[in-house]
Amino acid sequence: MLGAKLLLTLLAMSMILSASVVRVRDGLPLSASTDYDQSTGMQECRKYFKMLSKKLSQLPDRCTLKTGQYNINFISSLGVSYMMLCTENYPNVLAFCFLDELQKEFITTYNMMKTNTAIRPYCFIEFDNFIQRTKQRYNNTRSLSTKMNLADMQTEIKLRPPYQIAVSELGSANGFSHIPVREYKGTGKISAAPHQRLEPVTLPGIVSFVLSLLCGALNLIRGFHAIESLLQNEGEDFSYVIAFFLGTAACLYQCYLFVYYTGWRNAKSFLTFGLICLCNMYLYELRNLWQLFFHVTVGAFSTLQIRLRQPQGKSPDYNV
Repeated sequence: MLGAKLLLTLLAMSMILSASVVRVRDGLPLSASTDYDQSTGMQECRKYFKMLSKKLSQLPDRCTLKTGQYNINFISSLGVSYMMLCTENYPNVLAFCFLDELQKEFITTYNMMKTNTAIRPYCFIEFDNFIQRTKQRYNNTRSLSTKMNLADMQTEIKLRPPYQIAVSELGSANGFSHIPVREYKGTGKISAAPHQRLEPVTLPGIVSFVLSLLCGALNLIRGFHAIESLLQNEGEDFSYVIAFFLGTAACLYQCYLFVYYTGWRNAKSFLTFGLICLCNMYLYELRNLWQLFFHVTVGAFSTLQIRLRQPQGKSPDYNV
């Protein structure tokens, strides 16, 4: 009881200033409270919001960033992060109770399919109404005195305290600065390097992927037929079997290069296309011109799509 009274006393001298809902994988803002404060300190905190939103996938699911007069707290769950800015003396337990309420309401209101497929920033801006109502309630000591049960959250924070992010860990705002590897209770190590993502898949890319799989399957089937023919006729050339299986491996490797980022990816795709051409030249006697044209054209098309699907640059700036 005494602890609750102390929290309410602190609350009278502190407040929640703003909150936002952000998608973890790319930092896309889904909703946010209206913010009218244009002071220098708030402008600086907005920069920290942007930087954090670009690194959410590298951070634990419960964190705090102390920036002097203000604290930024956030929790992440099911691919969505709930962030809030408050004064430095706002009680920690209330801050995470506030975020927990936002999380429960957002999950109840919107399904994961909508959040995962959202393209436009602030496409759930109507959620701002709930954020504002909840923020007002948490900034009002009277409304909290009878509605809040802090015991569960206090226990949870003691057992698993939020990870304390140092400002130095954020580095520059270009999205590629180094975050040191640290142990965090309940989540293990944080990855030291950002995950290199490729640009979104396009329809031509999907077509090239499917056609490459088809060519690989055709080569594989012809390879097994060549083995059967070799067993039945001792005079058959075993090198045809090798050519068919090399063609299969080359087609499948092109699919891999299209989906995943690797070093020297473009050079590997050109070398793989060269291997496809060599295999088809060697199999000239076993295939007609249309078959050769089809396999070489698919290989060239897949190589082009691998070349076009480059790694993403810096994370998009959505003005979080």
